[in-house]
Amino acid sequence: MRFMIMVKATPDTEAGVMPADDTLMAAMATYHEKLAQAGVLLDMAGLKPTAQGWKIRYRGGERTVIDGPFAETKELVAGYTLIQVRSREEAMEWARRFPPPMGALADAEIDVRQLYEPEDFEAGHA
Repeated sequence: MRFMIMVKATPDTEAGVMPADDTLMAAMATYHEKLAQAGVLLDMAGLKPTAQGWKIRYRGGERTVIDGPFAETKELVAGYTLIQVRSREEAMEWARRFPPPMGALADAEIDVRQLYEPEDFEAGHA
C-alpha cells in the first residue's frame, strides 16, 4: 500500500521562504532517514512556489494554461513524502511521527492519502 504525506503550503512557502530553523531541517532529515532505513521511503521532495509553476484547466474540450502564483495557499501542497507500507495503520504511525513541517510552534497541516494501485481498476474489484 502506498501513501502520500502532503505538507500544506503556507504564505511563507509560497513566498519561497526557506526555514530559518536548522533544527527543523535536521528533524526532517532524520525522519526521512528512518523511513529509508525501514525500507518504506519511495520518494520525497519540497515543491517550489506556485509562482514558478502553472495549471492546465480542461473545460469544454479546450485546454488553458494558467500561470502561477495561485492565491489559495490552503489548497496547495508545499512538499510530499511517498511511502509504501503493509497497512493503513502503519502509514498512520509513520504520519504521526512526521515532524511539525513549519517548526515546533507554527500552525501547519499534513494530508495523508492512499494511492490507487493497478488492482483497484480491475473489473469486479470492490
